[in-house]
Amino acid sequence: MAAAGAHPARADEVGSLEEYSRPLLDAVAAAAPGERLVLVGHSLGGLSLALAMERFPDKVAAAVFLAACMPAAGKHMGITLEEFMRRIKPDFFMDSKTIVLNTNQEPRTAVLLGPKLLAEKLYNRSPPEDLTLATMLVRPGTNYIDDPIMKDETLLTEGNYGSVKRVFLVAMDDASSDEEMQRWTIDLSPGVEVEELAGADHMAMCSKPRELCDLLLRIAAKYD
Repeated sequence: MAAAGAHPARADEVGSLEEYSRPLLDAVAAAAPGERLVLVGHSLGGLSLALAMERFPDKVAAAVFLAACMPAAGKHMGITLEEFMRRIKPDFFMDSKTIVLNTNQEPRTAVLLGPKLLAEKLYNRSPPEDLTLATMLVRPGTNYIDDPIMKDETLLTEGNYGSVKRVFLVAMDDASSDEEMQRWTIDLSPGVEVEELAGADHMAMCSKPRELCDLLLRIAAKYD
């Protein structure tokens, strides 16, 4: 996503969820005619996944939400993120730092996740080398909770977003978005396929890489 991972943009240059999701939206739009993709969204990436599903339902064979924000058709985009923020304790972000972004519009804030939070809530079952790398590469990020698109109850439709097959992967040992929160998200969308990753923390691709890979391959084969 924009201003994340290896993407060159800075957080202050990305002003909306649409802009943040642009790399994914462009990639899906560029899929060859007749080609259908299996997309995977992790954590807040589930919101970007939902946008792609709504825009290009015919190009998405299935969408996999890995311990992710998974909106419900007919409800506003931010519903799961709002519930998560309601449930967490005041000290949830631990040693993370809030940063004010200097933008051409109104000032916005971003959060730089701290080493202690990364260790105890995100990478708590991952190899130490993955945690070390994460602490070196972590970048400020925002959840776009105040973006008007997050409040639009007409954005995600049954005919587009709701028509795409969805699979939710529950990270069973997630210390950030716990199993109860993940099940609450699933219950918003009856009929969603559910798989469990035993022993997986929030960063399941690090804590259970082989199991996650095997599961994704099975899902891809099923919806090919």
